[in-house]
Amino acid sequence: MLLLAVTTLFAATGCAAAAEPATPTASASAADSITIEDAWVKAADDGMSAAFGTLENTGDTDITVVSAESPASTMIELHETVENDSGDMVMQAKKGGFVIPAGASLELAPGGNHIMLMGLTAPLVAGDDATFTLTLSDGSSYDFTAPAKDYTGANETYEGDMDMDMESDSAN
Repeated sequence: MLLLAVTTLFAATGCAAAAEPATPTASASAADSITIEDAWVKAADDGMSAAFGTLENTGDTDITVVSAESPASTMIELHETVENDSGDMVMQAKKGGFVIPAGASLELAPGGNHIMLMGLTAPLVAGDDATFTLTLSDGSSYDFTAPAKDYTGANETYEGDMDMDMESDSAN
């Protein structure tokens, strides 16, 4: 009789466990859906520089890059290049960050959207690598490495809280 009761209890427990819903798995972070292609950073001795490449979003929801960090710089901003009231092309901080549409890409390029490095901690010599961490709106982060390349051009003026002339600092 005791054996029958124990067997029935185990059988009932086994059935109950099988009927419980599966524990939900953690949802994927935005960082799982982002990559960068053709990343590079402009070589510079000091002052300012910028990082470029094509951010790819393989996910099915938009991803927003809200900030960036790098040991190569004391201050980094996400920048866009726009026409100001007088018709000049100027750089400014990108309010709200960079949105990478679902299943699409966002180009970071000289004269367009880019990651602005201000206050280089050491020279960025052509051929050296710089590391970056992008922080995404869901709190996840994405790391990448970009080689430094010599580049001249896209010398815009900066409009923002700081008055920086990019032509004199060979930043962008």
